Amino acid sequence: MSLLSFVKEAGEKLLDLLTPGNANASEQLKEHISKVGLGNPNVQATVDGDKVTVTGEVGSQEEKEKILLAVGNIAGVGSVDDQITVTGAPTLVAAKFVVVEKGDTLSAISLRVYGNANLYNKIFEANKPMLKDVNKIYPGQSLRIPE
Repeated sequence: MSLLSFVKEAGEKLLDLLTPGNANASEQLKEHISKVGLGNPNVQATVDGDKVTVTGEVGSQEEKEKILLAVGNIAGVGSVDDQITVTGAPTLVAAKFVVVEKGDTLSAISLRVYGNANLYNKIFEANKPMLKDVNKIYPGQSLRIPE
């Protein structure tokens, strides 16, 4: 369980999500998680200012990391409090995360983290279904970097 920081000004815009008193914020977040292709996991989310707390259970570390990124990569979200429990077999090593910088491509990130630009597809696959195109990343977006 941890608190992950995100670039508050970057990300997909979900109207009214972070509006104080939004009683539908949790449902909007669950819909967003489903919409980006992560199904309908057994998680709940609460919003407090620019912080989102995600609780519940998922089957794998990968699923957990993708849900946290899907929630954190929303405009206005500054941090995500990870309170998700993994019920499946534990992963020995959690993925690292990187923040996309201006001018970055998946190849540039791959070169920086793996020393080989041609491993960009490994990053792309690790971030599916949130990423739909290898050329569509944006500054401030957080991405999973698998071993």
